[in-house]
Amino acid sequence: MPSKIDSSPQYVGRFAPSPSGQLHFGSLVTALASYLDARHHNGQWLVRMEDIDAPRCLPGVDSDILLTLECHGLHWDGRVLYQQQQHTRYQAKLDSLLADKSAYFCACTRKQIKANGGHDNHYCRDLGLTAQAETESASDTRSLAIRLKLDCQLDAFDDGIMGGVDKTGALSVVNSVAHSTSSGLVEAERHTVKRSNNSNDDSIGASRVTPLSTAPEDVVIKRSDGLFAYNFVVALDDEYQGVTDIIRGSDLLNVTPLQRAIYRSLGCYVPKYGHIPVAAVSPGRKLSKQNHAAPINNKNVLKNIVNGLSFLGQGDYHANEFEDATQLLTMAISRWDRKLVPKIAEIIVGKHESTYYSRPL
Repeated sequence: MPSKIDSSPQYVGRFAPSPSGQLHFGSLVTALASYLDARHHNGQWLVRMEDIDAPRCLPGVDSDILLTLECHGLHWDGRVLYQQQQHTRYQAKLDSLLADKSAYFCACTRKQIKANGGHDNHYCRDLGLTAQAETESASDTRSLAIRLKLDCQLDAFDDGIMGGVDKTGALSVVNSVAHSTSSGLVEAERHTVKRSNNSNDDSIGASRVTPLSTAPEDVVIKRSDGLFAYNFVVALDDEYQGVTDIIRGSDLLNVTPLQRAIYRSLGCYVPKYGHIPVAAVSPGRKLSKQNHAAPINNKNVLKNIVNGLSFLGQGDYHANEFEDATQLLTMAISRWDRKLVPKIAEIIVGKHESTYYSRPL
């Protein structure tokens, strides 16, 4: 198990892909933004493999992801943390939460939760259930989920890129959607940051919950199938690695107030957030593995980085003016400016970035 990184006030950022598919342009842009922000602040930049949902992970993809990052000069600090190697630490925290009654076993089925409008009603909070419970139809037993008590309120926060965000994850101003062109970004129709529940982002995992009020429901931190929930382990990992700042896609903005509440309930430091536009093939259809996004071509490193910098509003760069990725990134680090990042939900990129148009879902 890697040693804990010093959690001093120094900037510590991280990029945390899921090895369920190779990096595409959207994920490379996120990695680039996270890397530039960390290096511009003279901070550390970590890479974490979020492979907690093992059934969705593909053999060898983690190595492909790391190779792509290295080819593009995005070199990380320390060792790569794999969540599959952290189960002992997760379980120890879970046992502690159960012992002090900050978490509890929940027997509610999906059917029951759906009948309640899709939300947990705290029914199992004070029942004192154990790890096994009888099913409704027979005397056999089934494993139960474990929920974390969230007695705190959701709160508004200041996003380092998008600006003010209210308690439900909505921006305080209405932004636009833009289209990427060879000459930059062209503003299009007015558009608010997405707040749907059906995000395809791999990293959100079990925390695909849109807060509907300032009083969050108790969240599942270990599923009934025995898998730890993403929103639980990501907080523990950020605390463990001393992460102070997180740069990620705006499609996750709506769950950030809930995630911040989870950090607080677990006694973890709450990182600062900055959300960037997501790359989309059409409005509301972001680049993703599910949309058959084209893998990054490692033979076009300089072009890929230049396109990423243009997407992030960082000015005009020309690939033929640089010898290699290191030279280009050195300049990009010195010029990095959060204020230049478009404050919009998504940017429409070329159809060549996805086979979605020729191979429907």
